[in-house]
Amino acid sequence: MTHRVMTSLLSRSALVILALGVAACAGRVSPVVSATQGTADIALLWVEPADLEARDLFYGPGGEALAPNPAARFEFVKTDSGGYSPGFDVRGPDGVLWSTKIGPEAQTEVVTSRILWAMGFHQLPTYYVPTWTMTGGPGGTPGPARFRPALPDRKVVVDWSWYENEFLGTRPFKGLVVANVLLNNWDWKTSNNKIYEVQTPEGMRREYVVRDLGASLGKTDYPKLLSWLPMRGLGQGSRNNLEDFESQGYIKRVEGDRVEFFYRGIHQSLLETLTKGDVVWASRLLSRLSDSQWNDAFRAGGYPSDTAARYIAKIKTKIAEGLKLAEG
Repeated sequence: MTHRVMTSLLSRSALVILALGVAACAGRVSPVVSATQGTADIALLWVEPADLEARDLFYGPGGEALAPNPAARFEFVKTDSGGYSPGFDVRGPDGVLWSTKIGPEAQTEVVTSRILWAMGFHQLPTYYVPTWTMTGGPGGTPGPARFRPALPDRKVVVDWSWYENEFLGTRPFKGLVVANVLLNNWDWKTSNNKIYEVQTPEGMRREYVVRDLGASLGKTDYPKLLSWLPMRGLGQGSRNNLEDFESQGYIKRVEGDRVEFFYRGIHQSLLETLTKGDVVWASRLLSRLSDSQWNDAFRAGGYPSDTAARYIAKIKTKIAEGLKLAEG
C-alpha cells in the first residue's frame, strides 16, 4: 500500500471518528432551563379545549371546507425526497399548494395530529386521500397520501426544540410529551417542530406546532448502535404497525412522583421530567373523547374498522393506566 493511499485512508477514518463523536455528543441532550421559563404565553402551544367533546375528528382543524377533492387532478410542482416518506408538492385546480406524503406515515400522521388537536395543541389541517391523480412529473396515481395545504394566512418562521423552549416545566408541555409517549411517536427532531406566524382578525400571532407525526402507532426501539451513538437520525422504532403497538407496554413502574415508561429511545432525559400529575392531566383530556370521535380519528386516517378498534382498545388501556395514577 502506497504512502498516499495510507494517508488517505487514515484521513477518512479520522473524519468518520470525528463525525461520530460530534453526533454522539449532539444526541446526549438534557432539557435546558431558560430565564423565560414559567413566563411563557401557554396559548402559543396549547389552548384549553372547552369544546373537546364536540370537535370533529374526521375533518380535523381544517374542517370539511379545506379538504382536498380526491376527484380533482393535482399538478406536479416538485418532488419532496427529504425524510423517511417520499412525497410531492402539488397544486390543485383551485390554486392551493399541497404537501403530500406517501407511504405508511400518511395514515399515522393524520390520526396522531387529530388526537393532539383534540387535546388543545395547535395542529395544521391534514387529510388522508386514498386515491388521487397527479399530472406532470411522474404523473399517474401515486397512491394513498397525506395532504397538507400551504395556507396564505400562516407561514413558518423558525424551528423549535423539545429541549430548549419557553414551555419547559409547564403542565401542557409535559402533557404533550406524555401524549407522544402514549402514541409511541418517537421521531422528536427539532426540524419536525415549527413556529408559525398566523394572521388573525385581531392581528398576527404565533403558534408552536409539532409536525410530521408519522413515526407513531408502532413501537419504540433502542438499536444497539444507539447505546454509544445516540443520533436522532437513526431509527428508534416502527411506525403504523398494529401488532407492534399492541405489544409494547406503557407505564412500567412508579417511584414516588416519578413515572417510568416502557419507552425505549434516546429521549429519556425528557421523560425523566414527567410526574404522575402530568400523566393524569393528559389522560383526563383524552378520556373525554367519545367512541364516535375515536372512530372518526382513525377513519380520517383510512383505517379499516377492525384495525381501528384494536388501536383504540390499546389506547384506552393506556389512558386507564394514566388515570389510575390519580388514586395514589
